Amino acid sequence: MIGEIAGLTTAVVWAFTSLFFTFAARRVGALTVNRLRLLIASVLLMITHWIFYGKLFPIDAEIYRWLWLMLSGFIGLVIGDSFLFQGFVMVGTRITMLLLSLVPIISSLLAWLFLGEVLGGLEIVAVVLTISGIAWVVSEKDGAKTPSEDRVYFKGVLFGIGGAVGQAFALITAKKAFGGDFPALAATLIRILTAALFMWVVVLFQGKALINIQVLRDRKALAYIFGGSFFGPFIGIWLSLVAIQYAAVGIASTLMALPPIFLLPLSYWFYREKITLRSILGTIAAIAGVAIIFLA
Repeated sequence: MIGEIAGLTTAVVWAFTSLFFTFAARRVGALTVNRLRLLIASVLLMITHWIFYGKLFPIDAEIYRWLWLMLSGFIGLVIGDSFLFQGFVMVGTRITMLLLSLVPIISSLLAWLFLGEVLGGLEIVAVVLTISGIAWVVSEKDGAKTPSEDRVYFKGVLFGIGGAVGQAFALITAKKAFGGDFPALAATLIRILTAALFMWVVVLFQGKALINIQVLRDRKALAYIFGGSFFGPFIGIWLSLVAIQYAAVGIASTLMALPPIFLLPLSYWFYREKITLRSILGTIAAIAGVAIIFLA
């Protein structure tokens, strides 16, 4: 039951984390939020790693693990999450997180294209169901939007899809690093620490580091970033790896795919979004497709 509880808790944590980061990104920008949350999460994870293992980071991990996890962190946390946060800003939390449900679909298609894995009839049905559910929700018309707002919405959807593609590639590369009894905490730390180092080295060369640090004066933004960093990269990613280690991958992954369901009431509560029957049914259809992929 440890894995199942971790998987369900991960979904709840990620639902609230996405709200925190949406609030922050709308105040100070998507890239700034990504840089700061990776920095904060790295510090939290290093302290935790030191408490559990007596050292700040897993320096004794094999080189191949470092390389795969570094690549996974760059693709997923630097590129993918930068797209994801921009999606939060442009189309909101609920739609962006629903688009993130494409990750297992994209992963399955990538495995079919590059790894020669066969998609059975049930998997094909799941792919169609998920894509149809998401498309039905995303294409719902809002008569109050102007043409310029529609263009922003379309770009936001593309950013959300880009985030899903980044996460799919990140999962495939991270999987290469596992094997044996490698701790989930160590893997999480390597991914986040190397992604943070990359983003901050780039911003230092651009001469914009001070601008990013000055954002800390915005106490509301800082609170949202810290809350999101604690519950997302720190608690959430760690719990997700625990779920995969202790539960069947299909069950754990299905449970972790539930944030769009939790975000239906949360979006109404926090944003007063109009939640239509179409958005509810489309979201349920998309998540059902994801569940079929994992449990087939």
